Amino acid sequence: MSGTNQSSVPEFLLLWLSRQPQQQQQLLFGLFLSMYLVTVLGNLLIILAISTESRLHTPMYFFLFNLSFVDVCFSSTTVPKMLTNHILGSQSISFPGCLTQLYFFSVFVDMDNFLLSVMAYDRFVAVCYPLHYTTKMTHQFCALLVSGSWGICILNALLHTMLTARLSFCADNMIPHFFCDISALMDLSCSDTHLNEMMLFTEGAIIVITLFVCILVSYICITWAVLRVPSTKGKWKAFSTCGSHLTVISFFYGTIIAVYLNPSSSHSAEKDTAATVLYTVVTPMLNPFIYSLRNKDLKGALRKAISRKGFSIS
Repeated sequence: MSGTNQSSVPEFLLLWLSRQPQQQQQLLFGLFLSMYLVTVLGNLLIILAISTESRLHTPMYFFLFNLSFVDVCFSSTTVPKMLTNHILGSQSISFPGCLTQLYFFSVFVDMDNFLLSVMAYDRFVAVCYPLHYTTKMTHQFCALLVSGSWGICILNALLHTMLTARLSFCADNMIPHFFCDISALMDLSCSDTHLNEMMLFTEGAIIVITLFVCILVSYICITWAVLRVPSTKGKWKAFSTCGSHLTVISFFYGTIIAVYLNPSSSHSAEKDTAATVLYTVVTPMLNPFIYSLRNKDLKGALRKAISRKGFSIS
Protein backbone atom coordinates (compact mmCIF):
# COMPACT_ATOMS: atom_id res chain seq x y z
CA MET A 1 0.00 0.00 0.00
CA SER A 2 1.43 3.35 -1.02
CA GLY A 3 1.78 6.00 1.63
CA THR A 4 0.89 8.78 -0.81
CA ASN A 5 -2.54 9.65 -2.12
CA GLN A 6 -3.24 8.42 -5.66
CA SER A 7 -6.14 10.82 -6.30
CA SER A 8 -6.34 12.51 -9.70
CA VAL A 9 -9.20 14.72 -8.43
CA PRO A 10 -7.88 18.13 -7.30
CA GLU A 11 -11.20 19.24 -5.83
CA PHE A 12 -14.73 18.12 -4.99
CA LEU A 13 -18.05 19.77 -5.77
CA LEU A 14 -20.55 20.21 -2.91
CA LEU A 15 -23.83 20.07 -4.82
CA TRP A 16 -26.62 19.92 -2.25
CA LEU A 17 -27.54 23.62 -2.20
CA SER A 18 -26.97 24.20 -5.94
CA ARG A 19 -29.31 21.31 -6.79
CA GLN A 20 -32.25 23.08 -5.17
CA PRO A 21 -34.55 25.36 -7.22
CA GLN A 22 -33.29 28.95 -7.43
CA GLN A 23 -35.94 30.39 -5.07
CA GLN A 24 -35.28 27.64 -2.54
CA GLN A 25 -31.55 28.32 -2.72
CA GLN A 26 -32.07 31.90 -1.54
CA LEU A 27 -34.44 30.75 1.19
CA LEU A 28 -32.06 28.02 2.37
CA PHE A 29 -29.12 30.46 2.30
CA GLY A 30 -31.01 32.89 4.53
CA LEU A 31 -32.14 30.06 6.82
CA PHE A 32 -28.63 28.61 7.25
CA LEU A 33 -27.13 32.07 7.77
CA SER A 34 -29.73 32.88 10.43
CA MET A 35 -29.27 29.56 12.22
CA TYR A 36 -25.49 29.92 12.16
CA LEU A 37 -25.59 33.44 13.61
CA VAL A 38 -28.03 32.34 16.33
CA THR A 39 -25.80 29.33 17.11
CA VAL A 40 -22.67 31.45 17.48
CA LEU A 41 -24.39 34.24 19.45
CA GLY A 42 -26.32 31.91 21.76
CA ASN A 43 -23.38 29.69 22.61
CA LEU A 44 -21.01 32.63 23.07
CA LEU A 45 -23.51 34.17 25.51
CA ILE A 46 -23.50 30.94 27.54
CA ILE A 47 -19.68 30.95 27.52
CA LEU A 48 -19.72 34.61 28.64
CA ALA A 49 -22.25 33.97 31.41
CA ILE A 50 -20.41 30.95 32.83
CA SER A 51 -16.97 32.57 32.65
CA THR A 52 -18.08 35.81 34.36
CA GLU A 53 -20.35 34.36 37.08
CA SER A 54 -18.40 32.72 39.91
CA ARG A 55 -21.50 30.87 41.17
CA LEU A 56 -21.52 28.90 37.92
CA HIS A 57 -17.97 27.60 38.34
CA THR A 58 -19.23 24.08 39.07
CA PRO A 59 -18.75 20.79 37.20
CA MET A 60 -22.16 20.95 35.46
CA TYR A 61 -21.48 24.40 34.03
CA PHE A 62 -17.86 23.55 33.25
CA PHE A 63 -19.12 20.78 30.96
CA LEU A 64 -21.80 23.10 29.51
CA PHE A 65 -19.09 25.70 28.83
CA ASN A 66 -17.15 23.09 26.84
CA LEU A 67 -20.29 21.93 25.02
CA SER A 68 -21.06 25.51 23.92
CA PHE A 69 -17.49 25.97 22.68
CA VAL A 70 -17.63 22.68 20.74
CA ASP A 71 -21.02 23.57 19.23
CA VAL A 72 -19.66 26.86 17.87
CA CYS A 73 -16.72 25.01 16.33
CA PHE A 74 -18.98 22.19 15.10
CA SER A 75 -21.23 24.55 13.11
CA SER A 76 -18.26 26.63 11.93
CA THR A 77 -16.69 23.55 10.34
CA THR A 78 -19.40 23.17 7.68
CA VAL A 79 -21.83 26.10 7.43
CA PRO A 80 -19.46 29.02 6.57
CA LYS A 81 -17.95 27.09 3.63
CA MET A 82 -21.41 26.39 2.21
CA LEU A 83 -22.48 30.04 2.63
CA THR A 84 -19.22 31.32 1.10
CA ASN A 85 -19.57 29.02 -1.91
CA HIS A 86 -23.11 30.27 -2.50
CA ILE A 87 -22.04 33.93 -2.34
CA LEU A 88 -19.12 33.33 -4.73
CA GLY A 89 -21.22 31.18 -7.08
CA SER A 90 -18.87 28.25 -6.51
CA GLN A 91 -19.41 24.64 -5.52
CA SER A 92 -15.81 23.54 -5.09
CA ILE A 93 -13.71 22.52 -2.12
CA SER A 94 -10.08 21.48 -2.62
CA PHE A 95 -8.93 17.96 -1.79
CA PRO A 96 -6.80 19.17 1.20
CA GLY A 97 -9.69 21.44 2.25
CA CYS A 98 -12.09 18.50 2.13
CA LEU A 99 -9.79 16.36 4.31
CA THR A 100 -9.35 19.27 6.74
CA GLN A 101 -13.11 19.73 6.99
CA LEU A 102 -13.58 15.98 7.49
CA TYR A 103 -10.97 15.96 10.27
CA PHE A 104 -12.46 18.84 12.27
CA PHE A 105 -16.02 17.62 11.69
CA SER A 106 -15.04 14.22 13.11
CA VAL A 107 -13.30 15.82 16.12
CA PHE A 108 -16.27 17.98 17.07
CA VAL A 109 -19.04 15.45 16.44
CA ASP A 110 -17.14 12.92 18.58
CA MET A 111 -16.53 15.57 21.24
CA ASP A 112 -20.26 16.33 21.34
CA ASN A 113 -20.86 12.63 22.03
CA PHE A 114 -18.26 12.53 24.79
CA LEU A 115 -19.53 15.70 26.48
CA LEU A 116 -23.13 14.48 26.48
CA SER A 117 -21.92 11.26 28.09
CA VAL A 118 -19.80 13.11 30.68
CA MET A 119 -22.74 15.42 31.48
CA ALA A 120 -24.97 12.36 31.99
CA TYR A 121 -22.41 10.94 34.43
CA ASP A 122 -22.29 14.28 36.24
CA ARG A 123 -26.09 14.25 36.69
CA PHE A 124 -25.93 10.60 37.80
CA VAL A 125 -23.48 11.44 40.59
CA ALA A 126 -25.44 14.58 41.57
CA VAL A 127 -28.77 12.74 41.86
CA CYS A 128 -27.69 9.28 43.08
CA TYR A 129 -24.77 10.30 45.33
CA PRO A 130 -25.46 13.93 46.34
CA LEU A 131 -23.46 13.71 49.57
CA HIS A 132 -20.36 12.52 47.71
CA TYR A 133 -20.75 14.86 44.71
CA THR A 134 -18.07 17.38 45.69
CA THR A 135 -15.54 14.67 46.52
CA LYS A 136 -16.20 12.67 43.34
CA MET A 137 -16.52 15.52 40.83
CA THR A 138 -13.38 17.44 41.72
CA HIS A 139 -11.88 20.11 39.43
CA GLN A 140 -8.98 17.79 38.61
CA PHE A 141 -11.29 14.90 37.71
CA CYS A 142 -13.51 17.10 35.54
CA ALA A 143 -10.47 18.49 33.71
CA LEU A 144 -9.20 14.92 33.21
CA LEU A 145 -12.55 13.83 31.73
CA VAL A 146 -12.59 16.70 29.25
CA SER A 147 -8.90 16.53 28.29
CA GLY A 148 -9.08 12.75 27.92
CA SER A 149 -12.14 13.14 25.67
CA TRP A 150 -10.28 15.66 23.50
CA GLY A 151 -7.34 13.28 23.18
CA ILE A 152 -9.50 10.34 22.08
CA CYS A 153 -11.48 12.49 19.62
CA ILE A 154 -8.34 13.95 18.03
CA LEU A 155 -6.75 10.51 17.57
CA ASN A 156 -9.98 8.98 16.26
CA ALA A 157 -10.49 11.80 13.74
CA LEU A 158 -6.86 11.55 12.66
CA LEU A 159 -7.26 7.81 12.02
CA HIS A 160 -10.31 8.22 9.77
CA THR A 161 -8.83 11.23 7.96
CA MET A 162 -5.59 9.35 7.19
CA LEU A 163 -7.56 6.34 5.96
CA THR A 164 -9.59 8.63 3.68
CA ALA A 165 -6.43 10.36 2.42
CA ARG A 166 -5.09 7.05 1.07
CA LEU A 167 -8.14 6.52 -1.18
CA SER A 168 -8.07 7.17 -4.92
CA PHE A 169 -10.70 9.30 -6.66
CA CYS A 170 -10.71 8.79 -10.40
CA ALA A 171 -13.38 10.83 -12.16
CA ASP A 172 -16.55 11.48 -10.17
CA ASN A 173 -15.98 14.35 -7.73
CA MET A 174 -19.58 15.39 -7.04
CA ILE A 175 -20.71 15.14 -3.40
CA PRO A 176 -24.52 15.41 -2.97
CA HIS A 177 -24.06 17.09 0.42
CA PHE A 178 -23.20 20.48 1.90
CA PHE A 179 -19.92 19.25 3.43
CA CYS A 180 -17.34 16.48 3.00
CA ASP A 181 -19.13 13.56 4.60
CA ILE A 182 -17.01 10.44 5.09
CA SER A 183 -19.70 8.11 3.70
CA ALA A 184 -20.03 10.23 0.54
CA LEU A 185 -16.26 10.19 0.03
CA MET A 186 -16.12 6.40 0.36
CA ASP A 187 -18.94 6.10 -2.20
CA LEU A 188 -16.96 8.28 -4.65
CA SER A 189 -13.67 6.41 -4.26
CA CYS A 190 -12.53 4.11 -7.07
CA SER A 191 -10.18 2.17 -4.76
CA ASP A 192 -10.84 -0.49 -2.14
CA THR A 193 -12.67 1.05 0.85
CA HIS A 194 -12.96 -2.17 2.85
CA LEU A 195 -10.51 -1.03 5.56
CA ASN A 196 -12.23 2.36 5.85
CA GLU A 197 -15.64 0.75 6.21
CA MET A 198 -14.39 -1.81 8.70
CA MET A 199 -12.84 0.89 10.93
CA LEU A 200 -15.88 3.16 10.63
CA PHE A 201 -18.38 0.45 11.56
CA THR A 202 -16.25 -1.18 14.27
CA GLU A 203 -13.95 1.26 16.05
CA GLY A 204 -16.13 4.29 15.27
CA ALA A 205 -19.38 2.54 16.12
CA ILE A 206 -17.95 1.09 19.34
CA ILE A 207 -17.13 4.59 20.60
CA VAL A 208 -20.58 5.99 19.80
CA ILE A 209 -22.50 2.97 21.09
CA THR A 210 -20.43 2.80 24.30
CA LEU A 211 -21.10 6.47 25.02
CA PHE A 212 -24.80 6.07 24.25
CA VAL A 213 -25.05 3.05 26.57
CA CYS A 214 -23.31 5.06 29.33
CA ILE A 215 -25.92 7.79 28.90
CA LEU A 216 -28.79 5.29 29.00
CA VAL A 217 -27.43 3.54 32.11
CA SER A 218 -26.88 6.89 33.85
CA TYR A 219 -30.47 8.01 33.25
CA ILE A 220 -31.95 4.63 34.15
CA CYS A 221 -30.13 4.90 37.50
CA ILE A 222 -31.26 8.53 37.88
CA THR A 223 -34.89 7.59 37.16
CA TRP A 224 -34.74 4.72 39.65
CA ALA A 225 -33.26 6.99 42.33
CA VAL A 226 -35.81 9.76 41.71
CA LEU A 227 -38.77 7.37 41.88
CA ARG A 228 -37.67 6.45 45.41
CA VAL A 229 -37.88 10.08 46.54
CA PRO A 230 -41.02 10.33 48.74
CA SER A 231 -41.77 13.98 48.01
CA THR A 232 -43.47 14.93 44.73
CA LYS A 233 -41.69 18.29 44.85
CA GLY A 234 -38.36 16.52 45.27
CA LYS A 235 -39.09 14.28 42.28
CA TRP A 236 -39.98 17.26 40.09
CA LYS A 237 -36.86 19.17 41.12
CA ALA A 238 -34.61 16.19 40.38
CA PHE A 239 -36.21 15.55 36.99
CA SER A 240 -36.13 19.23 36.03
CA THR A 241 -32.35 19.36 36.53
CA CYS A 242 -31.98 16.59 33.95
CA GLY A 243 -34.77 17.61 31.57
CA SER A 244 -32.73 19.96 29.41
CA HIS A 245 -29.94 17.41 29.03
CA LEU A 246 -32.40 14.67 28.06
CA THR A 247 -33.95 16.96 25.43
CA VAL A 248 -30.56 17.55 23.80
CA ILE A 249 -29.65 13.86 23.90
CA SER A 250 -32.98 12.78 22.36
CA PHE A 251 -32.66 15.26 19.51
CA PHE A 252 -28.98 14.58 18.84
CA TYR A 253 -29.09 10.78 18.88
CA GLY A 254 -32.55 10.60 17.29
CA THR A 255 -31.30 12.27 14.13
CA ILE A 256 -28.06 10.25 14.08
CA ILE A 257 -30.09 7.02 14.34
CA ALA A 258 -32.34 8.25 11.52
CA VAL A 259 -29.28 8.64 9.26
CA TYR A 260 -27.07 5.69 10.19
CA LEU A 261 -29.22 2.97 11.79
CA ASN A 262 -32.21 2.82 9.43
CA PRO A 263 -32.38 0.09 6.76
CA SER A 264 -30.42 1.12 3.66
CA SER A 265 -33.55 0.65 1.51
CA SER A 266 -35.20 3.60 3.30
CA HIS A 267 -32.25 5.95 2.66
CA SER A 268 -32.17 8.77 0.13
CA ALA A 269 -29.67 11.58 -0.34
CA GLU A 270 -32.28 14.25 0.45
CA LYS A 271 -33.58 12.54 3.60
CA ASP A 272 -30.08 11.83 4.90
CA THR A 273 -29.01 15.43 4.27
CA ALA A 274 -32.10 16.76 6.03
CA ALA A 275 -31.42 14.57 9.07
CA THR A 276 -27.75 15.56 9.02
CA VAL A 277 -28.74 19.24 9.05
CA LEU A 278 -30.73 18.59 12.22
CA TYR A 279 -27.80 17.28 14.27
CA THR A 280 -25.05 19.41 12.71
CA VAL A 281 -26.85 22.77 12.50
CA VAL A 282 -30.17 22.74 14.38
CA THR A 283 -29.03 20.98 17.57
CA PRO A 284 -26.10 23.36 18.25
CA MET A 285 -28.52 26.25 17.67
CA LEU A 286 -31.14 24.90 20.07
CA ASN A 287 -28.74 24.00 22.91
CA PRO A 288 -28.47 27.57 24.31
CA PHE A 289 -32.28 27.92 24.36
CA ILE A 290 -32.83 24.48 25.89
CA TYR A 291 -30.32 25.04 28.69
CA SER A 292 -31.02 28.71 29.44
CA LEU A 293 -34.83 28.59 29.31
CA ARG A 294 -34.95 25.80 31.92
CA ASN A 295 -32.22 27.19 34.15
CA LYS A 296 -32.82 30.15 36.48
CA ASP A 297 -29.17 30.43 37.50
CA LEU A 298 -27.99 30.60 33.89
CA LYS A 299 -30.71 33.09 32.92
CA GLY A 300 -29.73 35.28 35.85
CA ALA A 301 -26.05 35.11 34.93
CA LEU A 302 -26.88 35.98 31.30
CA ARG A 303 -28.87 39.05 32.39
CA LYS A 304 -26.04 40.16 34.66
CA ALA A 305 -23.40 39.63 31.96
CA ILE A 306 -25.39 41.51 29.33
CA SER A 307 -26.26 44.40 31.66
CA ARG A 308 -22.62 44.60 32.80
CA LYS A 309 -21.43 44.78 29.17
CA GLY A 310 -24.09 47.36 28.32
CA PHE A 311 -23.10 49.50 31.30
CA SER A 312 -19.40 49.33 30.43
CA ILE A 313 -20.12 50.41 26.85
CA SER A 314 -22.27 53.34 27.95
